[in-house]
Amino acid sequence: MRILVTVLFLVSSSLMLSGCYEDVDVSIHEPGEYKGQKDPLLSELKQQQLQKDLDERFKAGQSDR
Repeated sequence: MRILVTVLFLVSSSLMLSGCYEDVDVSIHEPGEYKGQKDPLLSELKQQQLQKDLDERFKAGQSDR
């Protein structure tokens, strides 16, 4: 009986611990270099009005710092 309990404990422990495994996927990024999927807003950023609006919005949010 004691051997059965020990075996069941070991089996259940190994099954529980296998659920905690997480595959580590490391991505190395270069600063200032976007390597993700194609950004649909990137082409709109070239428009002068949008760039001006974003600059004004940034200055309004950062003026207190």
